[in-house]
Amino acid sequence: MKRLFLVLVAIFMSVGFLAGCGNKVATDKDKLQVVTTVFATYDFARQVGGDKVQATMLVPPGAEIHAYEPTPQDIKKIKESQVFVYVGGESDEWVKKILASVDSKHLKVIRLLDTIKPVEEVIKPGMTEEKKTIGASDEKEYDEHVWTSPANAIKISAKLKDVFSTVDSGNKAIYEKNYLAYTAKLNTLDKEFKDIVAHSKRKVVVFGDRFPLRYFMDAYGLDYFAAFPGCARDTEPSASTVAFLIDKVRQEKIPVVFHIELSNEKIAKAIASATGAKVLQFNTCHNVPRDEFKKGVTYVSLMQENAKALKEALQ
Repeated sequence: MKRLFLVLVAIFMSVGFLAGCGNKVATDKDKLQVVTTVFATYDFARQVGGDKVQATMLVPPGAEIHAYEPTPQDIKKIKESQVFVYVGGESDEWVKKILASVDSKHLKVIRLLDTIKPVEEVIKPGMTEEKKTIGASDEKEYDEHVWTSPANAIKISAKLKDVFSTVDSGNKAIYEKNYLAYTAKLNTLDKEFKDIVAHSKRKVVVFGDRFPLRYFMDAYGLDYFAAFPGCARDTEPSASTVAFLIDKVRQEKIPVVFHIELSNEKIAKAIASATGAKVLQFNTCHNVPRDEFKKGVTYVSLMQENAKALKEALQ
């Protein structure tokens, strides 16, 4: 697969002008061109950039970033952008090859794991640990989902504001104004979550799914149990994991079992069926279904949904 990808990159770079002859994306040359890989940063770019930025999300709505393979057209989008934002972890390892293949002299690159101090992935009790392939690296694995806490969203938005202002200095005052307005919304979210936790009966949640929310839970002092770590590729838990989570829900009398967006929900539903708990979605904002994307959902609106779900789970 890697050899095939490199061949595609080589072909594209030699005849790149042909790649855009199919489904062209309308580009407004008067706007700052920003390409991001995940939904959260796509929305941050929209909020900070306003009508001075044309933001493009590289991973299609409804797609799973961990299984995503870039196309020649994606390479073209990055090559023609002025700012490129990616996570910088295992989920988008392919970005390194693309950046090595394009002329980045006029491209500002933001790696999210450089904007926030990352935390290591943790294998919690009962969690199904992913099997390592032969020859796999023993390097530390970090939780890549740094945007999941509003406080981190503010830091990432500040980085976007600074980079936009450098690349497009004529609109610096607008980016600053937009950033301050957006920060106010994110601070309101942060206060809402703090208030929910402060007045809750419990401080533990259960996810019958992958768990890409370390930064969120750490921010609000919550404990959690889940079927898999955040970037697990396997989605079939061991019988012992399901049994552990069922026992945990029963012991703690936990009223809600969470799943994340774009999940098949099978594990959460199995736990709920055995315990009588309610199944609810918790949005990680790494991507959204296509219909929600068309409706214009935002990071703030998705996190407001999370606030309602969390309040019910902690009652």
